[in-house]
Amino acid sequence: MGGAILGGLLGIDGKVVTGLLAADIDAGKLKRAAEKGVVICESIGQLVEKSDVIMLGVKPNTYDEVLPQIARSYENSKLLISMAAGVKISYIEKYLGCGAKVIRVMPNLPALVKEAMTSVCRNKNITDGDMEQALTIFGSVGRACETPEELIHCVIGVSGSSPAYTYMYIEALADAAVSYGMDKEQALVFAAQSVLGAAKMVLETGIDPETLRINVCSPGGTTIEAVQKLQENRFAEVIKAGFSAAVEKSKKMTRE
Repeated sequence: MGGAILGGLLGIDGKVVTGLLAADIDAGKLKRAAEKGVVICESIGQLVEKSDVIMLGVKPNTYDEVLPQIARSYENSKLLISMAAGVKISYIEKYLGCGAKVIRVMPNLPALVKEAMTSVCRNKNITDGDMEQALTIFGSVGRACETPEELIHCVIGVSGSSPAYTYMYIEALADAAVSYGMDKEQALVFAAQSVLGAAKMVLETGIDPETLRINVCSPGGTTIEAVQKLQENRFAEVIKAGFSAAVEKSKKMTRE
């Protein structure tokens, strides 16, 4: 995910952004970043000292190791952005102090193709200017929207984990098409493009999904026959159950 965000920053609005720094234990990743013009730092401390905005893209189970290293060089004028699931802003403040400027974000996997949906949460020290900067950063890889931190579990259910549900839907559609004689590669294109087009209609027309569904269901036609079968099999209830499972798991993972 960190690499996807970095890729977006390297080309915001078609312009190459300079002044990007990176530190990592993976030498291969650093080499690739350096080839793109990123300045490589020898340590986390050096990165923090030289940066105005620090983006923390490590696994949640390493926070207890990494945050003390950040704290040694951190100043309250610097903005820290955290991307870890289950790590609350208050947990980060425990290491950096109550005056720290902390933003918590929850992007999703489509950042890799610059179609992410990112939730952006702020603590009390974040100014509107800081928030605008964060929204610009994550807008470089899709859409970004400010949300209160108490909605972070909901965000995980509706966007953080939901690409997986969508992949299952695409896979099932493609498998069904293959069973009726279509080539697998072609079936995946038909299924995925249909999902992409349907999603763009929701985002770009402003018409709610229920109305769009009703509009495409001609009486006595094929679509309404399929929709009725899905409803008989509790399609919506199954999706909601998966959503709830992700939300409850997120709650259990959270560090206070």
